[in-house]
Amino acid sequence: MSRTPHKRRSTYRVLPALALLTLTAGAVTACGDDHSSPEHAATSPASPEAGRSGVSRVHMITSDGHRVAFYVTPGNGHTIVLDSGGGEDSSQWKDIAPKLHADTGATVITYDRAGLGKSDVVPGPWKVQSAVSDLKSGLEQLGVTGHVTLVSHSQAGEIANYFARDNPKMLSGAVLVDANLPPFFTDQEIPRLVAASRPQVDAAKKDPGKPENRQLISTAEGFAPAHRAFHKVTWPDSVPATVMVSEKTPFDGSPVDARRWRDAAASFAQDGPGRTLVTVKGSSHEVPTDRPDLVLKEVEDMVAARH
Repeated sequence: MSRTPHKRRSTYRVLPALALLTLTAGAVTACGDDHSSPEHAATSPASPEAGRSGVSRVHMITSDGHRVAFYVTPGNGHTIVLDSGGGEDSSQWKDIAPKLHADTGATVITYDRAGLGKSDVVPGPWKVQSAVSDLKSGLEQLGVTGHVTLVSHSQAGEIANYFARDNPKMLSGAVLVDANLPPFFTDQEIPRLVAASRPQVDAAKKDPGKPENRQLISTAEGFAPAHRAFHKVTWPDSVPATVMVSEKTPFDGSPVDARRWRDAAASFAQDGPGRTLVTVKGSSHEVPTDRPDLVLKEVEDMVAARH
């Protein structure tokens, strides 16, 4: 691992496009016995009694007419939100979340984005603005309005960038784990991603009922214009960020795309104050699985520095 702090700048996988659409298509898993039965009345995230128990409880939040499952392990006055990569539900964090709670005492929240896990399916194309709205609505209904450290993997990086831009005061920091970042989605890169993903999208359309296929299809719809818009999003200077980039990247079989991915992470880290670039040596795109110890360290360091 190499770590590079930055101040403000003075002046394949085999199927690489799938990494940016729904990277882990086919690996979607339902939430199991790690969570208690759904409850509609949210417990206070700051409850000290619940915080000591370390028990995660599910809260079904209504957002824009559909239900979204949020899993809360209550703790002290600050909150860590773990947002999964494309095609993944909250179970991506099942090993990391309890350790974060035990080590920091923070409230730890994971959730299933629409169409995954216990959350309702929302027909039509995947829209990052809707995902941002679901996250904000869920946090507000759970009583979380600030002191949030946001941890985002892969596709969740898009949600993080829009969320931070629109709600900077809610965030005390972020850890972006091999995340989709605006500098990557250039006019040169977007057509490559669309073309490379087309055979998989066409195959998915033959069996659209599968959750992983549904996610791939919905993300592919409107991909180009959505990511041209994403390319223009700017991260607020007031929110520090640790940018973790895997050495192998999502494009281990494509040197051009891999280089652009790493360059985008470096550019993002250099583009504002309070940003640190961490290169995860030897790791694939699946950093939370390959190096959970390092993810824990970077999140805990961010929490310690900001609270």
